[in-house]
Amino acid sequence: MGAVLVQGAKWCGKTTSCEQQAKSVLYMDDPKKRAMYLQMAENDITELLKGEKPRLIDEWQDAPQFWDAIRYYVDHVDDSGQFLLTGSAVPPETDAISHSGTGRIARVTMRPMSLWESRESSGNVSLGALFGRDGFASAKADDRSLRDVAHLVCRGGWPRAVIQGGTRSLRRAFDYYDAVVNIDISRADRTVRDPERVKRLMRSYARLQGTQSGMKAIKLDMSANGADPLDEDTVSSYIKALRRIFVIEDVPAWCPNLRNKTVIRTSDTRYFVDSSIAVAALGVGPGDLMNDLNTFGLLFETMAVRDLRCYAEVIDGMVSHYLDGSGLECDAVVHLRNGSYGLVEVKLGGETLVSAGAGTLLKLAAKIDTTKMKPPAFLMVLVATGEYAYIRSDGVIVVPISALRP
Repeated sequence: MGAVLVQGAKWCGKTTSCEQQAKSVLYMDDPKKRAMYLQMAENDITELLKGEKPRLIDEWQDAPQFWDAIRYYVDHVDDSGQFLLTGSAVPPETDAISHSGTGRIARVTMRPMSLWESRESSGNVSLGALFGRDGFASAKADDRSLRDVAHLVCRGGWPRAVIQGGTRSLRRAFDYYDAVVNIDISRADRTVRDPERVKRLMRSYARLQGTQSGMKAIKLDMSANGADPLDEDTVSSYIKALRRIFVIEDVPAWCPNLRNKTVIRTSDTRYFVDSSIAVAALGVGPGDLMNDLNTFGLLFETMAVRDLRCYAEVIDGMVSHYLDGSGLECDAVVHLRNGSYGLVEVKLGGETLVSAGAGTLLKLAAKIDTTKMKPPAFLMVLVATGEYAYIRSDGVIVVPISALRP
């Protein structure tokens, strides 16, 4: 492609990563030059495109005119890798963008770091290999205690927090949360929003992680403590703003071919892009999670989905969620473009929970009509702790999250 757009949540490492590839950089948020750059973008944006290639335009969405200008440039310069664009917000609809950029600008989403990227997974189990001919072999994990995993859930994958380490690293998620509540959500679409309402919404969203709750349910949860009620349209506008700045990243529904006429629910499943955001919204820490394993399980699922998404995209895959009218649910379905897919249940661990997860996977696998689609490449229970990844007698593999990689 002539250009690549790297988008994602603030503080996840977009600019730092692209600086390592770029040969010249334009920082649109430079306070000394921002006003000048914005004026130049209005009058003669081609001057801002000049520089050694690849040229990085950081926070390009501050001047949406860059999109069409770069699209036009790469149309007339027959070469790849001309520009890198980074942004922590999708720009609001504007007349400054008239073309989708299809065929000229590739999009890449960057998320907070997975455990493999932060070197907290042994990487001895490859998600990609599970789809291959060699399948699965028992492997060693980085053996971590449940308290260790609670710390990882609360810290999140923010690069600066990973580098900092220790208990101080837990503060990063709260700093991020405060910035979202007080500044970033209002900048998303240039609409001033009440920080207290944003806090209530994010707290409700945190409590509803891993569910398919609709606007009405979120509204009721927000109003449960007697606070002033919000109408559903307002709740929806807040959620759209959080999605625009990559704080929220829901998981779409998976609709396979089944042997019977079971009704499949098509609502998205609610998730923050990183478990630490939910932790900050709830105002809890590792000790609180250890004392409330139900909440711990839900937030561990959020972290597991983050990692699965990171790994799946490396192998040209994506993650979805299954829930049908009978209540049968599968936490994550990893599917590739070639039609292959694997079924994943996420559990904290322990024989009882692992067996329950395996039972769910086997039940769903039995419902799939394999005359119309491939059988699952693997059935996996992804757990928080464990010294080894292994295969059960029923064929379900059990993998500690600290063993997984792309």
